Amino acid sequence: MKALDRFARLLVDYCTGVKRGDEVLVRGSVEALPLVKEVYKAVVELGAYPRFQFEDEELVEIFYRYAPRELLEYLSPIDKFIMESISVSINIISSTHTKPLIGVDPERFKIRSGALRPLTEIFMRRDGEGSLRWTVTLYPTRSLAQEAGMSIIEYEDFVFKALKLHTSDPIKAWVKQAEDQARIAERISKMSEIRIVSGDTNLLVRVDGRTWINDDGRKNMPGGEVFTGPHEDATEGYIVFTYPAVWRGYEVEGVKLIFKRGSVVEASAVKGEEVLRKALEVDEGARRLGEFAFGLNYDIKRYTKQILFDEKIGGSIHMALGASYPSTGGKNVSAIHWDMVKDMSKAKVYGDGDLIYEDGRFLLEIL
Repeated sequence: MKALDRFARLLVDYCTGVKRGDEVLVRGSVEALPLVKEVYKAVVELGAYPRFQFEDEELVEIFYRYAPRELLEYLSPIDKFIMESISVSINIISSTHTKPLIGVDPERFKIRSGALRPLTEIFMRRDGEGSLRWTVTLYPTRSLAQEAGMSIIEYEDFVFKALKLHTSDPIKAWVKQAEDQARIAERISKMSEIRIVSGDTNLLVRVDGRTWINDDGRKNMPGGEVFTGPHEDATEGYIVFTYPAVWRGYEVEGVKLIFKRGSVVEASAVKGEEVLRKALEVDEGARRLGEFAFGLNYDIKRYTKQILFDEKIGGSIHMALGASYPSTGGKNVSAIHWDMVKDMSKAKVYGDGDLIYEDGRFLLEIL
């Protein structure tokens, strides 16, 4: 079986469980057409209706650069209808340019993010209800390979291994990953608070009463994390993130956040601080955590500037400013959901005061 056929079947059969009569929205660039064709074929063979939405970075740049304010503030009823009506969403990240919006005023992103907030809320609600099955994946392109600092062949190998496509039965491999993560999620679900400690970080996050979700690759391919929605008013302390946080094509490096009663009260960055501040001003929810997670995919060993992979790096944690996933019990509402990743190879994590994680791995008694 060809790798792209295994890829498509993984997305259609394992990730989203496409069935007869489903309305399936597939998004991607022209670079992803080889995979799109395989996904399209698999969807049709199951008796579902595929709809392909072409995406192009230059068109996105044209919109953000030239749209008048009233258009930036406009929410299309067609976009709203699609978000409310589709059964399945398969989004294939396949960038042909990784920084198409680098020269656009961040204020325009703030305006547009506010306008699109209802779409985010619909998505979050339907995800919580289980009425929308969705997955996000990535097709290796030259621009993504360059951004990751790899050749196209090296990057394709990296991506396919992270997705377990190099195995004879990727679905079986993901079922095993899911079982391992389920044990971790079950153990930490009994804990009320998590404290992260390292040389530049001392952060307390309350998680009692919240649900830990096992990202087994169904909604993010690759998967490889367990995550929850922290209490919105209880995060205390400070944290410095190891890797650049990418938002709208901007790289924000050396992010440091100080929390008090759940809200960011101080924020700084070595590079891109203005972008960070603009994001925090989008709405009140942008200053609070919507997600806290452990990265557990140890087939991902390096940072690539692509959050779909970086947030799963084995031996990392990540947190998202902004919207919570209702399935976690999180209640934070925002137009943004911005993940930031910290390497934990020289850090410790305590659960209710007991050491549970050290130097990038959970202790054996947790496993």
